[in-house]
Amino acid sequence: MKLQDLDIIVTAPPAPGWGGRYWILVKLTTDTGITGWGECYAASVGPVAMRAVIEDVFARHMQGENPENIELMFRRAYSSGFTARPDLTVMGAFSGLEIACWDILGKARERPVWALLGGRVNDRIRAYTYLYPLPHHDQDFWVSPDQAAEAAADCVARGYTAVKFDPAGPYTIHGGHMPAMSDISVSAAFCKAIREAVGDRADLLFGTHGQFTAAGAIRLGRAIAPYDPLWYEEPIPPDNPAQMAEVARAVGIPVATGERLCTKAEFAPVLRQGAASILQPALGRAGGIWEVKKIAAMAEVYSAQMAPHLYAGPVEWAANIHLAASIPNLLMAETIETPFHDALIKGGLRVENGFVTPPEAPGLGIDLDEALARAHPYEGSGLHLEMQGAPCDYVNGNAFEGGAPGQGW
Repeated sequence: MKLQDLDIIVTAPPAPGWGGRYWILVKLTTDTGITGWGECYAASVGPVAMRAVIEDVFARHMQGENPENIELMFRRAYSSGFTARPDLTVMGAFSGLEIACWDILGKARERPVWALLGGRVNDRIRAYTYLYPLPHHDQDFWVSPDQAAEAAADCVARGYTAVKFDPAGPYTIHGGHMPAMSDISVSAAFCKAIREAVGDRADLLFGTHGQFTAAGAIRLGRAIAPYDPLWYEEPIPPDNPAQMAEVARAVGIPVATGERLCTKAEFAPVLRQGAASILQPALGRAGGIWEVKKIAAMAEVYSAQMAPHLYAGPVEWAANIHLAASIPNLLMAETIETPFHDALIKGGLRVENGFVTPPEAPGLGIDLDEALARAHPYEGSGLHLEMQGAPCDYVNGNAFEGGAPGQGW
């Protein structure tokens, strides 16, 4: 069995666009006619450029190869161009293609992917969700503790035991900054309102996007600590594990990080320096399922837990679930519930009372609606996610619109 053909679909989720402006889905076909689906979580160049990268990575390192040889193909891509170091764009391309290989292998052996990864450790996967507006909410949702608390109570009523929110102001091209005092106050108010709404029925997951200096992150962390968040997500830019460790020691809240990291080479320093006790790899970026399985094994040694990240489509979600089923140090997995996510995989994965059951069907266990994906092509010019150009506003306050600014909801 050899990898033969590649197809790429760039699909745009309808408004409000939870999951990003577009998703890059890849379809691999073998010379025996088996197809596999993957998803590339690559956001630093646009989809036209990324399509060319994916085509090059496939033709250069994978086409004509047995899909079993994942380790060999990874080494080729990782070392390409005499680099042998993490390259976010190349690894983003490879990761989605690698996921598709696992889908093929599972289908060829008539077994779910988790069965090929050492078997199932977890019979069900604890899910968490980001807080999104309810139908009656307004544009003040992103700065309204009361509306956030309402959304959190709704999530808990649907069975979720953990909710994530990120009211702490902008993430900008200017790098780490000191939070505005108003952002600190709003963040504490969000934590207070949500904690009062959910009590001890759910964990609070406080999100940031690497937008603070270490000193600023410590100030903010101390303000929210009384509400006992389960984690403080990426409080400073992800490339400085020494300072992230300083934040972790100072605030006493478990630090989580990893959505922007790539391969075990970037996760290892985080563990070695005690920068985070919860790792959040994005499987469509970090190197694929096999590479993240290795990262999970490293994390075990440091008593760190895994919480696979999802701000993308349901193919990456499916990969997350199979990995999560196979690892002993799972904490939980992110999910996004929208009608489009559900329709794209024909309901093949769903959250039921706050948990996801790993599928028993071969491969990733999903049936992707290819016609639906093609019917929603991305025709915009923006990137999957974008940092704002303006710096932190210390006068008028700040708002982060849930990862889909300007799309409406």
